[in-house]
Amino acid sequence: MVVTEPDKSLIRVVTCGSVDDGKSTLLGRMLAETDSLPVDIVEAARFTRRTGSAVPVGEIDYSLVTDGLEAERDQGITIDVAYRHLYLPSGRRAVLADAPGHEQYTRNMAVAASTADVAILLADAMRGTRTQTHRHLAVCALMGVRHIVLAVNKMDGVDWDRTIYDTITAEVRESAARHDVHDVISVPVSALTGVNVTSRATEIDWYDGPCMLEALDDLAVTSPVAQPFRMPVQIVLRSADFRGYGGLVAAGTVAVGSKVKVADSAQTAVVTRLLALHGEDSIELDAVPAGMSAAIELDRDLDITRGDLLASADDAPVPADRFSAELVWLGEEPLAHGRSYTLRSGPIDVPATVTAVRHRLDVTSGAELAARTLGMNDVGRVEFATGRAVPLEPYRDCHDTGGFLLCDRVTGDTVAAGLTRFSLRRSANVVQHDFTIDRAARQALNGHDGKVLWFTGLSGSGKSTVANEVARTLHGLGIRSYVLDGDSVRHGLSKDLGFTPEDRAENVRRVAEVARLMLDAGIVVLVSLVSPFRSDRRAARSLFEEDDFVEIFVDTPLEVCIQRDPKGLYAKAADGSLPNMSGVGQDYEPPTHADLVLDGQRSPSENAGDVLTAVGLA
Repeated sequence: MVVTEPDKSLIRVVTCGSVDDGKSTLLGRMLAETDSLPVDIVEAARFTRRTGSAVPVGEIDYSLVTDGLEAERDQGITIDVAYRHLYLPSGRRAVLADAPGHEQYTRNMAVAASTADVAILLADAMRGTRTQTHRHLAVCALMGVRHIVLAVNKMDGVDWDRTIYDTITAEVRESAARHDVHDVISVPVSALTGVNVTSRATEIDWYDGPCMLEALDDLAVTSPVAQPFRMPVQIVLRSADFRGYGGLVAAGTVAVGSKVKVADSAQTAVVTRLLALHGEDSIELDAVPAGMSAAIELDRDLDITRGDLLASADDAPVPADRFSAELVWLGEEPLAHGRSYTLRSGPIDVPATVTAVRHRLDVTSGAELAARTLGMNDVGRVEFATGRAVPLEPYRDCHDTGGFLLCDRVTGDTVAAGLTRFSLRRSANVVQHDFTIDRAARQALNGHDGKVLWFTGLSGSGKSTVANEVARTLHGLGIRSYVLDGDSVRHGLSKDLGFTPEDRAENVRRVAEVARLMLDAGIVVLVSLVSPFRSDRRAARSLFEEDDFVEIFVDTPLEVCIQRDPKGLYAKAADGSLPNMSGVGQDYEPPTHADLVLDGQRSPSENAGDVLTAVGLA
């Protein structure tokens, strides 16, 4: 049995623009006037009213048709993404996504744009284009949307002034061209009154183009170029007589007899069977196209696990661990250099660190601005490194294997949507060399094992004093050790860094990498670093085997640290000259599961004794 390609008459549309530009009203009218909605929804919109509505009871308030959340009805804004089916006059079918316009919900809009073929972009004729108009256009372009239908709405509010319409159209076309989007159709409309929405207007003597419905129906959506086969493995299926690999075919077509490659390991095999679910039963297929799930059986057993990528043997992506990408930053906290995030792309789940911010995009002017970080709703270009080589490829070639999310490693919250541009050449050119003398040999020569003792706590808590006492005792026992102190590394290794959250994250990353090298030398490394954020300490721990890393929290009350103030830092924070002081101007997040907690008010020798006993070095 052969499965044919899906029906190309279906088009996916995202409706976007700034708050109060009239997206929900336009979309609701198009759906209602084409009989694309159940009667009960339309009738409910006749008698339900939100506070401040100017639509008389008995008439349809089209803006309510797609607002499903109670909060949306109360506030009069779109928060979630609502999907509706629109039946076009030609018989084609469109899936319309009503995306939120508020800046706070840009993440929701990005999700809607990621699967769209076309964007209906609204602009308010009475207010002109706004920052969010250009931001949504930029996000659509980044997500691969190449067809824009511009609805210049509320034209009745400016007496259908052609000059205003032409100005807005020119601004949007210019902005779209900067993002390499050249198919922009502009239509003047009044969503509230219905002029030029589903039928051509007689009120506009200077406009002879299509109405909104016609513009959408006449749109020729560019078919994607034929793509090679790609299927991320979601599950390994085993039974008495079957071992297969299940997943959604993301691109191309796979057929019985196809030669495929596991991108991660470069192993190859030939497809012998293809199975798909049909109701509660499975059926055998000769070929499976993109967009359909299947189980693939190969002619030989390979080491394949969830997260691996099956691809065409003659055109498989090469795994890498360094990439350039576009990011839409969605987190409330800004991006931090050196901080470890979790990268998720389909079944891939791997630690990732942003190593550089190349620029931030000014979504209004298109200018590429110098930046060290990205804030909420910023769009920028970055470089990042992954914890292991992964087969990400350019987003323009395949959305499913080129798009990814960055998630906070502590909370699990999504903080960014990313689009891979390309892997960095140095990723393939830098190869780990295996030396004959390894850590085990060096530890044998030293006569003891290495270990990393990571002391964290407020400034003045006694971290360095305890670390010094531990190092002194170890030296007396003939155990080789070294102290990486926060102040010491900032005189050299991290002299270029400040004390912002992103600089602190980078400082922790650098110190952790140095500690890892020292551990490989077989010595005991004592790190004394405020390291105020849990996510940074978690990233540091992730570089080491479980038994090699010990997190030690020197727990000293803030008031005691302020009384001690050995460096005069709290005094500077009090007079405003040190705004990023941990515990005062900046949060300190104490460990929740430290391996050892010390009372910072005890004597250094007592605390040192506890450390040595806990790690078995006494």
